[in-house]
Amino acid sequence: MTTIETIQYYWPELMTSLKETAIMMGISLTVCVIGGLPLGVGLFLANPQLKSRRPWLYWSINLMITLIRSFPYLLFVVTLIPFTRWLIGFAFGPIPAAVPLSIVAVAVFARLVEQVLLDVPTDIRLLADSLGAKEWQYVVHFLLLEARSGLILAFTTTTVSMVSYSTVMGIVGGGGIGDFAIRYGYQRYEYGIMYVAIGFMIFTVFLIQITGNVLARKLDKRK
Repeated sequence: MTTIETIQYYWPELMTSLKETAIMMGISLTVCVIGGLPLGVGLFLANPQLKSRRPWLYWSINLMITLIRSFPYLLFVVTLIPFTRWLIGFAFGPIPAAVPLSIVAVAVFARLVEQVLLDVPTDIRLLADSLGAKEWQYVVHFLLLEARSGLILAFTTTTVSMVSYSTVMGIVGGGGIGDFAIRYGYQRYEYGIMYVAIGFMIFTVFLIQITGNVLARKLDKRK
């Protein structure tokens, strides 16, 4: 068969793999925002460099994030299989694959959020204090507002990283575009199919990055 005919033959499987990747990414990125943003803000507020009175909280969160990020991802996924099975009742498929992906996404995004918030000028805190803002008001109306452009870029970077991580999930039965490229492309010597799958991933990453850059530029108050 020609490359076009091969693509047409495997098209249903390709669409299924893209759907599985979308499920993994959708779940993990939702958890990433819900868990990673407050965790990153908490890490920033507890930072001893900012004369915080909660250094124990900072080092506890910092240790947890560092351990997750330093753990080899494939081994991390395999280690979490019993936990995933306990949590949702089964360990194979795109939904279980989203569990380790979500944990890593939260850790990566939280660290990036902390770094972005550390770049916010200290004058913002002084302004909030002079206006009598409470801690939550400072975070919502001053800190996050000032850092919104950097936070968009941080989320974009996290998303791109999760696209890469999601391709590994096929090895442990998670499915997705990476699994499609290996099973139908590499293992069957259909290299044209493998390159098509890779092209889909590259296009997706470019689209995510461009969208993030444009949105961050529009929200940048310095422009």
